[in-house]
Amino acid sequence: DARLKGTVYRIRGSVPASSYLQLPRTGTQSLGLAGRYLYLLFRPMPRKHFVVHLDVATEENQVVRISFSNLFKEFKSTATWLQFPFVCGAAEGSAADRAARTSRRGLVGAAPADVRWTCLVLDLHSILSLYLNRRYGHLKSVKLCSNLLVKNLCTSDLVFDPGVTFSEAQQADLACRGVAPMPREMAFPVPKGEKWHDLYDYIRFPSEGSKLPYDSIQKSCLGPAAVSEDPVQQLPQPVTLTKAVRDRLSLIHQITSPKAVSAPW
Repeated sequence: DARLKGTVYRIRGSVPASSYLQLPRTGTQSLGLAGRYLYLLFRPMPRKHFVVHLDVATEENQVVRISFSNLFKEFKSTATWLQFPFVCGAAEGSAADRAARTSRRGLVGAAPADVRWTCLVLDLHSILSLYLNRRYGHLKSVKLCSNLLVKNLCTSDLVFDPGVTFSEAQQADLACRGVAPMPREMAFPVPKGEKWHDLYDYIRFPSEGSKLPYDSIQKSCLGPAAVSEDPVQQLPQPVTLTKAVRDRLSLIHQITSPKAVSAPW
């Protein structure tokens, strides 16, 4: 990919169920990745639909499938399967972007023509805790179905902020908050004089301060995606929540926070 200055994987086909990239290759193997956050760098193909399946294991060794797609019209859940609609973002100021601002579900469906590269961050601990009251164990497998362009994926217990440089992170001492700049192999190129958030989308799910329950995965104006000259100000900011929500979030924090790293809420 000339713009990203590196190799990307193109997954395309008319039937997502038969056009996919699966990691690991066989169902008898497991990735065994225990990081709290899954990072996926991808771009939906314009005017197309895609599906992503994540099989995760709970601490009780129960396998739960977490799926998201712009094919899904609404959130659905069972004891072993969570299905989230994915709302594709459009370039800011475009007709599709204006439609999304006037209608909450304006971009449900096929990706817009100007859909952008996205850094998606899924908090697997919180997803299992919120929706199934389960404790996250590890990521078993990933299935990326058409139609997608994928640069990379990884898991980590750290919150990576793509808009912060290594020098800014060191000056602001973000490591003590469990926040770090994006690793080089997971970074999107940013031309000199440009800003990361003007070029790409950042989606963290569940996002801080959103109304519970979350019924779709989409870009939020809260959290690290907020553009600021000061990297400290790009961290999640306090919002006004009801006591019931505060109590619930506090309980989720106690259940899902990694012992070694304390991530911001």
